[in-house]
Amino acid sequence: MYDLIIRGGTVVDGSGRPGYHADVAVQDGRIAQVGTISGVARRELNADGHVVTPGFIDGHTHLDAQMHWDPLGSSSCWQGITTAVMGNCGFTLAPSSKARRALVVRNLERAEDISCAAMEAGIDWRWTTFREYLDVVDTLPKGINYAANIGHSALRTFVMGEDAFERTSNDDELALMRRELEDALAAGAIGFTTSRGEGHLTSDDRPVASRLADWGEVRSLVMAMGKFGRRMFELAPPSASRFGELDVRRRFHEELLQLSVASGATITWGLIPLPEVTAEELPLLDRAAAAGGKLIGQSHSRGIYLLWSFLTQTPYDWIPEWKKVRSLPLEQQRQALKDPALRSALVNSAKHAVFPTSAAADIPKPPDFEQMVVWQNALPPNPTMHDMAAQRGVDPIELFIDLAVETDLQQFFYQPGMRWDDKALIDAMRHPHCVMTFSDAGAHVTQQECSLQTYLLSHWVRQRQEFTLEEAVRMVTLAPAQAWGFTDRGLLREGLAADINIFDPGRITPTLPVLLHDLPTGAPRLESRADGMLATIVGGEVTIERGAHTGALPGKLLRRQA
Repeated sequence: MYDLIIRGGTVVDGSGRPGYHADVAVQDGRIAQVGTISGVARRELNADGHVVTPGFIDGHTHLDAQMHWDPLGSSSCWQGITTAVMGNCGFTLAPSSKARRALVVRNLERAEDISCAAMEAGIDWRWTTFREYLDVVDTLPKGINYAANIGHSALRTFVMGEDAFERTSNDDELALMRRELEDALAAGAIGFTTSRGEGHLTSDDRPVASRLADWGEVRSLVMAMGKFGRRMFELAPPSASRFGELDVRRRFHEELLQLSVASGATITWGLIPLPEVTAEELPLLDRAAAAGGKLIGQSHSRGIYLLWSFLTQTPYDWIPEWKKVRSLPLEQQRQALKDPALRSALVNSAKHAVFPTSAAADIPKPPDFEQMVVWQNALPPNPTMHDMAAQRGVDPIELFIDLAVETDLQQFFYQPGMRWDDKALIDAMRHPHCVMTFSDAGAHVTQQECSLQTYLLSHWVRQRQEFTLEEAVRMVTLAPAQAWGFTDRGLLREGLAADINIFDPGRITPTLPVLLHDLPTGAPRLESRADGMLATIVGGEVTIERGAHTGALPGKLLRRQA
């Protein structure tokens, strides 16, 4: 008798091959049979009219803190994610002793918009080394599977203390970092990550610790990974590598290529979907493969965006006239925004505001009303602020306030972080050395949501028909599994892990985000779910069924073996 049989669905197995009608049997957390199954099971799911796929894998999350107080792994779990890779961009909770945890939190709280108070209340710090941290993660209840990177910023503060925010390392400090890195990899860390990005700052306005490292330190640490097979080195690149002079960009790219060849590491970063970036970086991925290295661009299904609302933040909250109103309780804001004189003052001050200039992610950016979208529907089309304001005959800033009042402050707006190019975005998603990931789930919790997998299936497959369903499923299953070295998942094959999604391809759609106050201390976060999902199965157990959690928590820490 099987534990579970999924009957009558169309199996889209993750390989990219055409789907086919079949049953899927599960036993002891593994796929036992795919085909016409005459046996019986303790439980059966009717998948008629649905597709049955491997569970989705997200290679770029920041769920390190959240997993300590949220066993489900929301919002990832609602999007069909069954395995999440955490610890990206150099930001991890270990190594660090409890007494020095403030150094680690300093790296995380501003750069990744994770509440310091929530981390203090929600994390039971029971480790010092990364090996000990992995042992703690093993014991935590989990609704999805996790793999853990070791982060450069935490590694530096573990060895250097406060000096990690001030200077480069010396030989003795670098030797200690290498020793801890090697022990973390031996214990099962999936890779090593760092940030060189100017937008990553601490809460006291300094660069995060990894940015103080010179390239020699980075190279030495990546080279130390060589004895552990093809592990992952992920980095947040400096802006000069994307937008600097062409010779500067090419020198940096050549360093990455040569480092991958020399170390044996797979090197990956988020690829910005702009023509001038993809024109350089996509050929770089091909050159690396030809040279025996492995560089992977992380593509995205919609491009990173800025999200605004009166429930979270607006682009004008720093202006004195707005700051006075925005400091009021929400009910008082609702009433204040109905006052014509106050509204006039708010509009006038916003029109004449001179925005600060900074690379920091949390510094207010001026709205681009031709790009800024009134988020009325989960999928396009949605009107831009420019077009809706023209239809109403008002200034876009007036419209911003009008829509907040009309929706009891519930209206959300989003704007691409840059003027993304659809062709560049599609080129990156299609490229054989890119992986569709980079959700940032667990970070920027009031600034964005993480529905890029279901958005791929609904917008790019169903609406735009740029990809077949089989192509898209491969992009979020087998492709990331191969990139991050998960050899027992990413395909629906007998003997592999029974991480499975069942959904209606005609209905699968991310929902509009909602604001919840369910972090420790009541701090807010955005949550996005998905329509059209019949079930998600992790390790052979049904965890999500028809939009509700079943109570099952079968997730595991996936340790990478040498």
